[in-house]
Amino acid sequence: MSSPRRTPLYALHKQLGAKTIDFGGWDMPVQYPTGTIAEHKAVRAAAGLFDVSHMGEFVLKGPGAQATVARLATNDVAGAAVGKAVYSLLCLPSGGIVDDCIFYKRADDHYFVIVNASNIGKDLAWMREHNHGTCDLIDVSDETSLIAIQGPRAVEIVDKLADSNVSHLPSFSFTDCHVAGIAATVARTGYTGEDGFELAVANADAERLWRALLETGTPLGCVNVGLGARDSLRLEAKLPLYGNDIDATTSPLEAQLGWAVKLDRHDFIGKDALLAQKQQGVTRQLVGFTIAERAIARHGYAVVDRSASTSAALGTVTSGGPGISVPGSIGMAYVPTAFAAPGTSLTIDCRGKDVAATVVKGKFYKRPA
Repeated sequence: MSSPRRTPLYALHKQLGAKTIDFGGWDMPVQYPTGTIAEHKAVRAAAGLFDVSHMGEFVLKGPGAQATVARLATNDVAGAAVGKAVYSLLCLPSGGIVDDCIFYKRADDHYFVIVNASNIGKDLAWMREHNHGTCDLIDVSDETSLIAIQGPRAVEIVDKLADSNVSHLPSFSFTDCHVAGIAATVARTGYTGEDGFELAVANADAERLWRALLETGTPLGCVNVGLGARDSLRLEAKLPLYGNDIDATTSPLEAQLGWAVKLDRHDFIGKDALLAQKQQGVTRQLVGFTIAERAIARHGYAVVDRSASTSAALGTVTSGGPGISVPGSIGMAYVPTAFAAPGTSLTIDCRGKDVAATVVKGKFYKRPA
């Protein structure tokens, strides 16, 4: 059995008092001494630093890059303007999701892609299979670190350290600049429902950048944040987690990610299946739900219909947890479309106890305008 991998920031995390866990083969910080709830609240109120260096990064470069990206991505990445970061799905011919990722368009013949850590090998093989040898596809995951800074004061903190005005960078755009004297690709993206950036740097510079961001951000309320708060923040923002909420057995349309599928723009792998699914209508949907009582519906719990003579299972909870910035417990589940309308009452089997839940529309948490 191999030992979990560690990011270039691992020693610093331990020095800062982080508790680490095995997360998909990576020894990652789950929380720091202040704890998950305090970290979560700090991100909502000020800012937090996240080590997401375990995620994968690829470069597609060469004359065939645009055609390869168009073939792979459900969103119109190839048609995006240079400097834009585009969320997209990679799909199987069946419409099932290979992964969700973010493409950075550097030029028509040059793209940078961030993929989920657990899918690096699978995604690389999938992209190589469908590259058709028309462009260079390079895995730079082992030489790239990724640090996210999220929260209402994140822009202010990075702006103090950057040699260009990153505060004017539009959402889902990126630029190359120096932050604390370190060459970085700075993208106005994130996974928390807050404003902020994700900064890609060389491994050798990761610790120096983290320390600079923390030193500048601490007086403004910035804290170190582990995977525990990262999960509670993304759940409140109703952002899907690959392996929990989406996978090869679910389609973007079922997961309510149809906004990232451009059926009328270009041909891509899975388009025919998704077009047929859209025309016929999906039979199930990923919905958000709230629970008023003191109970938490965890991943894998069944959504049941006790009114049926068979007490049938309707669906499955994909993510769930206590709301920290919102009241009650919250979660997501796949249910038949007949049970997907906001306001619909659901029953969830929480370890043998029936718990009442209500389908709600949209995100659980929206940051103040």
